[in-house]
Amino acid sequence: MKIVVIDGQGGRMGSLLTAQIKKTILSLESSSLKAGTAPIELLAIGTNSIATAAMLHAGAEHGATGENPVLAACRDADYILGPIGILAADALYGEVTPAMAAAIGRSRAEKILLPVNRCSIQVAGVPDLPLSALVEQAVGIIRQGIAP
Repeated sequence: MKIVVIDGQGGRMGSLLTAQIKKTILSLESSSLKAGTAPIELLAIGTNSIATAAMLHAGAEHGATGENPVLAACRDADYILGPIGILAADALYGEVTPAMAAAIGRSRAEKILLPVNRCSIQVAGVPDLPLSALVEQAVGIIRQGIAP
């Protein structure tokens, strides 16, 4: 199973997601996963090197930076996590290219997006929660998907 975390700017959200995934998901015993679940791989992709470094520091097993790693990782990801802006071209102050947004949107992966209400994107009906609560909810979705 491949979990891809994508973030930009300083990588704060991505590093929080990475740390929580490492603590909650990667620590699951193989016997507590659904039958047939493949080993879990955590890949951090930054839209810039600062974001990638932050996610690697938070515990990601592998990291890469830029457009092509996003395109490649989205092909076979099972889960993609990040701010909602990763689906919008030119979001994150222009760090998300149109090709990145298209690759993420077209991916067969389950997309778990955090509605941070920035990048000129507002999600109606979603309460403005602290980032820590959003991260907990996002990781909880993965846990429900892989635990029996």
